Amino acid sequence: MISYEEFKSRFNLRLDTQQDEAVKHVNGPQLILAVPGSGKTTVLVSRLGYMVYGMDIDPKSILTVTYTVAATADMKRRFESFFGAEYASDLEFRTINGISQKVLTYYGICTGKKPFAVADREIGSIIREAFRKVNNDFPTDNDVSNIQTAIGYAKNMCLTEAQIKKQKVDVSNFFEIYTIYNHILRERSLIDYDDQMVYALKILKSVPDVLKYFQNTYKYILVDEAQDTSKIQHEIIGLLAKKSKNIFMVGDEDQSIYGFRAAYPKALMDFSKNYKGAEIHLLETNYRSGKDIVAAAAITISKNTNRYEKVLKAHREISGKVSRLDTNSRRNQYKYVAKQAIEYPEKIAVLYRNNESALPLIDMLERYGVEYRLKNNDATFFSHPVINDIRDFSRLADNPLDDEAFMRIYYKMNAGISKVAAQGAIYNCGSDGILDYLSKMDSLSVGVKKRCQSLISSFAMLKKEDASVALDRIVNKMGYGKFMESRSMDSGKIDILKMLADQVRNLDELFDRMDILQEIMANGNKNYDAKVILSTIHSAKGLEFDRVYMLDMVENVLPSVKKPGRYASKEEIEAYEEERRLYYVAMTRAKEELYIFTFDYDSTSQFSKELFDMKRPKDAIVGVNYSTKTKGPLLKTNYGKARPAT
Repeated sequence: MISYEEFKSRFNLRLDTQQDEAVKHVNGPQLILAVPGSGKTTVLVSRLGYMVYGMDIDPKSILTVTYTVAATADMKRRFESFFGAEYASDLEFRTINGISQKVLTYYGICTGKKPFAVADREIGSIIREAFRKVNNDFPTDNDVSNIQTAIGYAKNMCLTEAQIKKQKVDVSNFFEIYTIYNHILRERSLIDYDDQMVYALKILKSVPDVLKYFQNTYKYILVDEAQDTSKIQHEIIGLLAKKSKNIFMVGDEDQSIYGFRAAYPKALMDFSKNYKGAEIHLLETNYRSGKDIVAAAAITISKNTNRYEKVLKAHREISGKVSRLDTNSRRNQYKYVAKQAIEYPEKIAVLYRNNESALPLIDMLERYGVEYRLKNNDATFFSHPVINDIRDFSRLADNPLDDEAFMRIYYKMNAGISKVAAQGAIYNCGSDGILDYLSKMDSLSVGVKKRCQSLISSFAMLKKEDASVALDRIVNKMGYGKFMESRSMDSGKIDILKMLADQVRNLDELFDRMDILQEIMANGNKNYDAKVILSTIHSAKGLEFDRVYMLDMVENVLPSVKKPGRYASKEEIEAYEEERRLYYVAMTRAKEELYIFTFDYDSTSQFSKELFDMKRPKDAIVGVNYSTKTKGPLLKTNYGKARPAT
């Protein structure tokens, strides 16, 4: 055993005062709240080294829990780079799923029962099978993604049956799908990754000998990225650490952005209550970003209420640069970034909330031959209900007798056509178009027949018009916009389509181009030499870039929920605060330059308006149709120029 100072000297460690405090207090429950760029991984790895080399703790008694499999390998590499390979193989780095599987395996050995296999590639097909059994239809990729996310959320949040029934999922009959999905898994002796934790928790709670074995094995537990850990994961970790009370969590509630995956930052806020005698240490110095970037980020996150107070400090002497780029439309932001991608000689990172925000930019970069790296692949946009509906309008324009397309959209045209009338027209229309037959049906009212006649004219025009004009027609003249409004559907999908439509001549070319983009998004683009990096904010977490552009910082995208009013529920407040955390995480990826696009007052993100102290223009116009004009007066375009943050 050697002193802490001897340990630091031996391994040439340079830590600040706050980092020292976090590293050298080894026993008892501790929570380390680490602001972005504060060296949390360095602290965690240094603490591991001090435990082994400074305090002679058996490395096999230490468990380090990371968020991903990749992070476990990276943590081990970091330890080896700091302290050599001598004890690296004895230390255990695992995800919570890895620990859960170890519990299941040990329980199987004790009881002679073989654990169920973990389904991986089969999950998508099982979800599709359950969906078909319940809804008698085939799910889209978007449906499968929504269902899988909702299943994971239910299991990670330990929801009751009643709570699962109340879950808001953009899929019909989710609870029935959930029930059949689990039934299929059991029938085939399978579990999913979330079940690993569900069954592990049950075993630890109900079989004392198993719990005792793991508590005695792991006398020290370290947890990385604690803000991303789910409720069930916190329960498992809490049980494992209950005997020794040597729990060391590193995280930052301000960076908790995975609520849709059941991240549970409340556990950090309740840490002192859950672990008696807990110590809370702060790492408040940002070693990544310039002073102005750190100051702007601190202002932004300080407006959240459910958080620990921190004083963010910048270590670097450079000021950094926080600038707003005024433009009068979302389309112009893409043109600006594309121009920078061509002209700027160094690497740039473009961050956005959703993958669909990157589509118009990818379209431009592909057309200009600019190389880029797409960090994550997600093609669910192309199977979204709005996109499928627009395709069906186009199909019906191609073939007025397409009964399948007609039955999918007849009630979305605001024409008052009943299901009985629609089915009757399909059966009796012969070689006439379905709408043509409906326009002459004696049993229909004069108003419905006139509406059908108008739709016939509109369908005839769709293939003759420019793609953007045709989209306007579908939304504003053919009733689809009213249907979307009645179902609270995402109008942003139409906005993205319109930006893609501006680059082609007609709907046929639009859908041909979308097929190409769908393949690109599905396969991703891992060109590591490209100077343009495109990433969702979620995928960029933990990364850093010299120059960052924050794209599509608009209302209904980021934030995607409304600002809570005086009588808002806790859930509404938490949802909005997570949106602010996402914006904050994007800001803190920038080391030297941060550029944020702003638009007219009503469109610009509330967080940007606060940051840049934007005031509503006195002559603001409200209520203009979203699909044809932007709301409010256009701000004078400051195209290609940056305005510094105030």
